[in-house]
Amino acid sequence: MSRRKLKNQIVASLLKPFLKPKYKLSELPGEIRKILVVRQHNQFGDLLASVPLFRAIKEKYPYAELTVILSPENNYAVEKNKLIDRSFTYNKSNLFSIKYLSLFRTILRDNYDLVIVPVTVSISKTSCIIAGLAKGIFKIGPSSLDRNMNEYDFIFNKKIELNWTSSPDRHVADFGMDIIRPVGISTEDLRSQIDFDGEDLRKASEYISTNKIKIGCHIGAGKIPNRWNLANWENLIERISKNFDALFYFTGSSADSELIKNLTQKLKVPFTVIMNKSVPELAAAISKMDLFITNDTGVMHVAGAVEVKQISIFGPTNPENWKPIGKNKLVIKNSDNIDSVSVEQVYSMVVKLIGEK
Repeated sequence: MSRRKLKNQIVASLLKPFLKPKYKLSELPGEIRKILVVRQHNQFGDLLASVPLFRAIKEKYPYAELTVILSPENNYAVEKNKLIDRSFTYNKSNLFSIKYLSLFRTILRDNYDLVIVPVTVSISKTSCIIAGLAKGIFKIGPSSLDRNMNEYDFIFNKKIELNWTSSPDRHVADFGMDIIRPVGISTEDLRSQIDFDGEDLRKASEYISTNKIKIGCHIGAGKIPNRWNLANWENLIERISKNFDALFYFTGSSADSELIKNLTQKLKVPFTVIMNKSVPELAAAISKMDLFITNDTGVMHVAGAVEVKQISIFGPTNPENWKPIGKNKLVIKNSDNIDSVSVEQVYSMVVKLIGEK
């Protein structure tokens, strides 16, 4: 046994008397009015993939109040999301603030009927402990993930064994539902969702207003193996421009600015750069486009959550797990080398989605 695993087991055994369920229930209580979901672990895309879980909860309990605990790394993914009634950002760097601790305690002690810890790619010890600290009647969480046991499963009334390896091509949104299916909560709609309002649309209209075909491009990615080569982007854009009366929009954050600069200075086509927008405003902007082409990265999930024709280019990641779900959402992968995807292949998808000229 590794030293780290032994340490986890010791800590878990010390916490068990304080975090085990107060109510010895084997089934959900009859009335569900308040629900807490602890989703402070994982990143932006993982949280967007959890949106169907929120939808399933609201379909089953439309009048229940849904509170979600998030993190600074993912909270912006569900900004303005109408499925969530209340959110709280767990930030361990704020735990020394009395004001913050008081607010956190208020959230945790709100007499929940149901507490849920979802899982996608890993089990979070912190999320389990937060669920244990929450005042709740019935708690659901993982007993294991891919046969890796959860030392903190004593926190839960309903312990769910999760195994992604048995169906490695399942979509993460579908897999994420396995934590709540055993208690009769589910949905057929596995699409993600980003909500935006009239102000977001107004702002987007300031820089997206043209009679040309509007094509968005996201050329960056946090993981370098997920970046399609800039030469491919240049050749694709020039080819589209020769055959379509199009205006191109490059989306990104400050981290993408150098990539965008290196590409756009070579282009001889009309373009606009959209930088550092909030997720709702970016979603509003993308919704006004005719086509969005993207690498496998966070913005792919933003485009995937709105009704826009979309092409997503994949490298090492399995697209069956992470591809956008919806109409006119095309993906392409040839191998783990993203540059094995040719310009011709992507261009043929462009023609398929916006028509041949």
